[in-house]
Amino acid sequence: MANTIGIRREDKNEWERRVPLTPQAVKELKDKLGVRIIVQPSDLRIFKDDEYVQAGAEINEDLSEADTIFAVKEVPISFLEEGKTYVFFSHTIKGQKYNMGLLRRMIEKKINLIDYEKIVDDENRRLIFFGKYAGLAGMVETLHGLGQKLKLQGYDTPLQKIKQAFSYGSVEEAKDHISEIGKEIEESGFPSELSPFVFGFAGYGNVSQGAQEIFDLLPYKTMSIDVLAENYENFAADNYIFYKVVLKEEDLVRRKEGQFDLKEYYNNPELYVSKFSEYAENLKVLVNCIYWTEKYPRLITKDYLKDQAGVTKYPNLRMIGDISCDIDGSIEITHKVTMPDNPSFTYFGHNDKYEDGISSEGVSVMAVDNLPCEFPRESSEAFSEVLLRFAGKIADADFNAEFNSLIIPDPIKKALILHEGRITEDYKYMESFI
Repeated sequence: MANTIGIRREDKNEWERRVPLTPQAVKELKDKLGVRIIVQPSDLRIFKDDEYVQAGAEINEDLSEADTIFAVKEVPISFLEEGKTYVFFSHTIKGQKYNMGLLRRMIEKKINLIDYEKIVDDENRRLIFFGKYAGLAGMVETLHGLGQKLKLQGYDTPLQKIKQAFSYGSVEEAKDHISEIGKEIEESGFPSELSPFVFGFAGYGNVSQGAQEIFDLLPYKTMSIDVLAENYENFAADNYIFYKVVLKEEDLVRRKEGQFDLKEYYNNPELYVSKFSEYAENLKVLVNCIYWTEKYPRLITKDYLKDQAGVTKYPNLRMIGDISCDIDGSIEITHKVTMPDNPSFTYFGHNDKYEDGISSEGVSVMAVDNLPCEFPRESSEAFSEVLLRFAGKIADADFNAEFNSLIIPDPIKKALILHEGRITEDYKYMESFI
């Protein structure tokens, strides 16, 4: 049936409670555009079935009458139906091996695939994202893990009072609590032997902005990485504040020969090497928020951490909040993703071993890969508000038309990875993945 939207329940794991479209968005689609919405039942979802019914949706396990199906995470291969349009985070554009079977099946079934990650404006900025909430939750989780690690190392600090993100009832509740802890640090200080306590934020986009929004509730000063490296010892006396450095591309890599050029770096990363190890030893915490693929240099390598392991019992770099969470990626020791009930693991450079949880020694890594689900209501509301601008037009589109004649908003057309099962021109590189 035309102009019928299906909303699939999320069941990838027990923590996933987000939705692509909230009941409020459903009500607007129905009342203003006359769209029919069918929602799969769910006991886990942050918005209850009754809320969708009150908004005018139908609750039904069977979504076969919907031509367009929205989800958050990947849908199971068995769920795919011939010729339909699916909109979700496919996690295929980097050639993720675990989803190549899904991609092949969508091709076989002549499916239209729209990936939220590729919905961008004319300046290639993402329009629909959970990134800010990944940053918010990721920073809370990182501070929680740091507090536990310092406690194991013999330091009682206010940070150990910080709870995990999902333990707070809302973002505002988390912010209020962390603000109180910030005031305590401002008044009583931090252990002087840990000073200067430096947090490095790799990246400056939506994810990093969310992480910094939480961090900025603590007392801090911002400086460039160069100033920090040149004056590191001079900052040791001030233990009533933290230091923040936001790392841009030119801070992370250098050209093998010649001067740094941002456009060239993205187009020809093989001309560049990482220089991060030169000042990583000045950081106590690294919050990783960068987009990364295998063609780019790594930030933290196992070799670097192995070299550092023999220097002191406790390496200066104690905690990594790997919000980007690329397996064996920019943080080479991120060997797996974690869940909120066990968000961190620890890597020991001296023997190249891992241990689940936080340990006093080694470098601990927070690597939860679905962080926005820890603030499911707020993250869903923000996501849905933007998606609502496009959802009706996606449902109304005639995907049987030739690609060049397809009438949909440009940001959606840019995100159309598969059109009737064929990989579209911008994504031809993905053919090598399958």
